Amino acid sequence: QVQLVESGGGLVQAGGSLRLSCVASGRTFSTSAMAWFRQAPGKEREFVAAISWSGGTTVYADSVKGRFIISRDDARNTEYLQMTSLKPEDTAVYYCAASRYPSSSDLLPSYEWWGQGTQVTVSS
Repeated sequence: QVQLVESGGGLVQAGGSLRLSCVASGRTFSTSAMAWFRQAPGKEREFVAAISWSGGTTVYADSVKGRFIISRDDARNTEYLQMTSLKPEDTAVYYCAASRYPSSSDLLPSYEWWGQGTQVTVSS
């Protein structure tokens, strides 16, 4: 059974930093693209960042470009999202996702496996 488990969320003041982790089990994702999405209350789930199977290609939403960094450690079957200069509008539940395909994508349907989410709250 494939599982993605996020951790690292929490409450932080504006301007602060957090690092999210997502550990995968039940399947190796070393040949799969992985991504982070987020969903704020009353809003649709939106793309945050994605990384290709090799880590050679990363894609970011304009709203987080220059502040967030996505990375992966395939030896640990883990992906990360380093978030800096956090803003109140970054408040959301953050979900990690894994694709069956190697290329990174900002499209939600490209991802087959999803974690349960971790809450990030940024206070002003």
